[in-house]
Amino acid sequence: MADKLKETMPSNDVNGTPKPSSPNADTAEQITMLWEYSPAPESSEHISISDKYHHFIGGEWVHPEKGRYMTTINPATENKLAEFAEGTSEDVKRAVKVARKAYEKSWSNLSGKERGKYIFRLARMIQEKARELAIIESMDGGKPIRESRDVDVPLAAAHFFYYAGWADKLGYAFPGRKADPLGVCGQIIPWNFPLLMLAWKIAPALATGNTVVLKPAETTPLTALKFAEICMDAGLPDGVVNIVTGAGQTGAAIVNHPDVDKIAFTGSTEIGKIIQKSIAGTGKKFTLELGGKGPLIIFEDAPIDQAVEGIINAIFFNQGHVCCAGSRLLVQEGISEKLIKKLKDRMETLIIGDPLDKNTDIGAINSRSQYERIMKYLETGKNEGAEMYQTSGSLPENGYFCRPTLFTGVSQSNRIVQEEIFGPVLTIQTFRTPDEAIEKANNTPYGLASGIWTDKGSKIFKTGQKIRSGVMWANTYNKFDPTAPFGGYKESGLGREGGLHGLYPYVNLTPV
Repeated sequence: MADKLKETMPSNDVNGTPKPSSPNADTAEQITMLWEYSPAPESSEHISISDKYHHFIGGEWVHPEKGRYMTTINPATENKLAEFAEGTSEDVKRAVKVARKAYEKSWSNLSGKERGKYIFRLARMIQEKARELAIIESMDGGKPIRESRDVDVPLAAAHFFYYAGWADKLGYAFPGRKADPLGVCGQIIPWNFPLLMLAWKIAPALATGNTVVLKPAETTPLTALKFAEICMDAGLPDGVVNIVTGAGQTGAAIVNHPDVDKIAFTGSTEIGKIIQKSIAGTGKKFTLELGGKGPLIIFEDAPIDQAVEGIINAIFFNQGHVCCAGSRLLVQEGISEKLIKKLKDRMETLIIGDPLDKNTDIGAINSRSQYERIMKYLETGKNEGAEMYQTSGSLPENGYFCRPTLFTGVSQSNRIVQEEIFGPVLTIQTFRTPDEAIEKANNTPYGLASGIWTDKGSKIFKTGQKIRSGVMWANTYNKFDPTAPFGGYKESGLGREGGLHGLYPYVNLTPV
């Protein structure tokens, strides 16, 4: 509960250094009565993190061939969490060999009903360990515990539940066609949603009878390794799920291995292009879920307060660490001044700090390299002539933290408008007509997700049909469901994950 009124803090520069005044000081002073909440940290005493993790291959922990290990840190404190194995091509070869054996000898021969039982058991065990997984996700990735607890872990379990239900119903999923598994699936997941992206990929692969070799991001390997423990506890047949940790070269070894039948990758557009070139002509199936630069279109008839909350949810609550984050605000001229003022006032109420504190709205940037990338984009935005606004108040002394930031006075050609920043940074442009909004929304290399706020359902459908975006939210943002497909257009990727569509990349279909 609130214990005292918050006093206005001096604003800081982009590096967190206090300075006497800033453009947003007047706004901060206008917000005269904000509550300062007492700390409400989630205890981490009950969680279990090993000092050192090996690869998980063939149902057991296997030392890396070359004996090399990497370190993962807590980005909010910069303290070491654990060491984990650095995978090489030799480790990947071993994992793929084991996965192939498990595919041929056991998993593909099980009935869909039996596979579904295993997947259902994995879902239940994720639920049972939800608290521990959420805390580890926040410690390893820097995201607020509220997001890990209320979004990431429940959705991960939901995806396993959903695909457990499909395991014995593939005949209904593909009527008139026989669905055969592909074999061994190589999967590479990012650092922004480690456990959830694991679920998006492993659950449909197992449901369709495939085996898996998965590599988590080098900055967030811990929940994937905890999932390996869940696989052991669930009695999953050895070799069905294999987890090889490491950095870029480990992922490249998975992509280029000749006995991998399918590649699933979520990450940057740059790496996605490299993967597509690498597997060209090999016959491997693939899905690529890549970058985004989501537009948020606010029409004059929109409920402004609801739109402001939608904007906050689209870009700031997740630190902008979502490929589908709404990082471009397009607001109709008639309400732009009013909306921007309300948005700035709401931004001032956001709490930046310890990800494990249940009051925290904005946690830490995932890594030093990502933090430095964001800082460079902030400088780029100012150099391009845009006006930068950041919230006031102090930042934690340690860790990688960035204030919520918005840029006004930007043009369509600015780099901060065209390029994915992957941080809590929002650009604002205005428009006069729906056609102008559509043109600006489509004028980037990306097409992953978009949002529209309006009081008119017809405007939602008419505008939404013309925007090249894989996902379109109306009067809300970042709402996910395992039954709904997800994916993008243009440089945002190829293929779909989730829902019935998520089964297609993992089967070969032949007429019955």
